[in-house]
Amino acid sequence: MAARAPAFWQRRGALAQLLRPLSWLFGALAARRRARLQRQRLPVPVIVVGNIAVGGSGKTPVVDWLAGVLREAGHRPGIVSRGHGGRLSAQGAVAMVPADGDPAQYGDEPVLLARLTACPLVIGRDRPAAARELLRHHPGCDVLIADDGMQHYRLARDIEIAVVDEATLGNGLLLPAGPLREPLARLGEVDLVIAHGPLSARLQALLGTVPAYAMQLQGGALRALVDPARQRPAGELRGQRAHAVAGIGRPQRFFDQLAAEGIEVIPHPFPDHHRFKAADLAFEDALPILMTAKDAVKCAPFAPADCWEYPVRAQIGPGAAERILEKLEDGRTSA
Repeated sequence: MAARAPAFWQRRGALAQLLRPLSWLFGALAARRRARLQRQRLPVPVIVVGNIAVGGSGKTPVVDWLAGVLREAGHRPGIVSRGHGGRLSAQGAVAMVPADGDPAQYGDEPVLLARLTACPLVIGRDRPAAARELLRHHPGCDVLIADDGMQHYRLARDIEIAVVDEATLGNGLLLPAGPLREPLARLGEVDLVIAHGPLSARLQALLGTVPAYAMQLQGGALRALVDPARQRPAGELRGQRAHAVAGIGRPQRFFDQLAAEGIEVIPHPFPDHHRFKAADLAFEDALPILMTAKDAVKCAPFAPADCWEYPVRAQIGPGAAERILEKLEDGRTSA
């Protein structure tokens, strides 16, 4: 179970300052590891989607969006993911993920992506091994998306996409003094940034010539967990109270989105990748229960009748898809 981010990551107070020497050591070791790693090049282009901070920034909707962009352009994409939270990845296994896979085995995000994208998807802590396994099973795949892969430098990449939610950057310090896996300056090295929320002048200055595109998450119709074919507009709950359950990186964003639909939210935040059980949804009243798609894949086997998934899709500013496809084509031409 992932823990909630510590509150001191949001400011440069006494505890963060006390931990700064450890963050310098973390940064030095990470930079040394990055410099020494021998990158493994695959026979197909690799597009990395990731971020530089611990916590949810919206990577999963971006991967879903990107898979659609590539497929519409005539490509046959595949996806590799670590499989965080799943037993197989924890055991060091490399495995294909079926769309009806068990999230406890494969991880919640990989199962969700397999269902959303219908792309072949392989999990494994060893990203190059996972990629090779995918290509062995699906030799027709002509481009790979590495989900949450920015810090997995053993896998050579052709395009890097950083998904940035500035709220997750906290005090701007490296672990453990702050939430960053890499320095803020790393954003100036990627090919493009997708911003989930506004970017400050400080971050825009760091990006330099790196283009940034705004992203919004557009909610869809509610789907019943016990019968996904049964749907209802979220607007039907306008003015009504409902339980909102979220085991994601930033639960408050989900609660705010439901509130924007006019729903009176009773929030129930859980840690990211929380392993739900029936007792987590056993509320004493008969109010509807709403949850994210990431949580729905885990809760469907024991969900009450009035339990609904609120799916979202990424809406990304114009020009982002064209830039990715252009860089992909440029890479093929120069190869």
